[in-house]
Amino acid sequence: MTTRSRISLRLIAFAYLGAILVVPVGIVLYRTFEPGLGAVWASVTTPAAVHAFYLTVLVAAIAVPLNTVFGVVTAMVLVRSKVRGKAILNALIDLPFAVSPVVVGLALILVYGRGGWFGDELADAGIRVVFSLPGIVLATVFVSLPFVVREVAPVLREIGTEQEQAASTLGATGWQTFRRITLPAIRWGLAYGVVLSTARALGEFGAVSVVSGKISGETETMTLLVEKRFQNFDLAGAYAASTVLALLALATLLAMTLLDRKRDKN
Repeated sequence: MTTRSRISLRLIAFAYLGAILVVPVGIVLYRTFEPGLGAVWASVTTPAAVHAFYLTVLVAAIAVPLNTVFGVVTAMVLVRSKVRGKAILNALIDLPFAVSPVVVGLALILVYGRGGWFGDELADAGIRVVFSLPGIVLATVFVSLPFVVREVAPVLREIGTEQEQAASTLGATGWQTFRRITLPAIRWGLAYGVVLSTARALGEFGAVSVVSGKISGETETMTLLVEKRFQNFDLAGAYAASTVLALLALATLLAMTLLDRKRDKN
């Protein structure tokens, strides 16, 4: 490939990325700060906005650790064990990639909502899942499920089992082997999976919009707040809330970049 061809391909790639990423985000930032910093601050510090931010972070703080534990255990099962049904489990892990989040939300309502499989029994026991925090957490857990598994499993295959077998031969328990041998070896893959899972949890909209009920000040996350303000023609408020989400996304991107560099060095 000639130098001119390589430059042309790079320019096309940059132009494409600029058209679908840089320009839209730049317009949102421009529209956000066009009224002034005071208006932006007033918009993002309303009680509804503060609660939406708190709920978004809270849901991610619950969903990500759950998926981290599940992801590591599942990756160990897929790579280290010889149990039957691994092919089915492996396919199920990718289900959130294939199923629309809206369908996930609807399925949760059919299972845990009034008239659902378990909804009436849970309601009689005083447990509310749909249109409350547990439903939002369940939806977020589902959509962010595969990331830790898919980042940890290849690392487990790459490191092999020699060191783990040596530790077992020397008398280490299963937990000691995992804590001192396996966990340090998978730490970068695990960290990368956690970052991806966090990004997905913070930005989830489809499934959460179905199961949350969109109750302002109760079950409204940041993504739902953006939609609500936009539909109510509060464009300045929608842009401000979008900027908060964009800042969270940039922080996630920065974490991914730093992890990439550290992983490459190691």
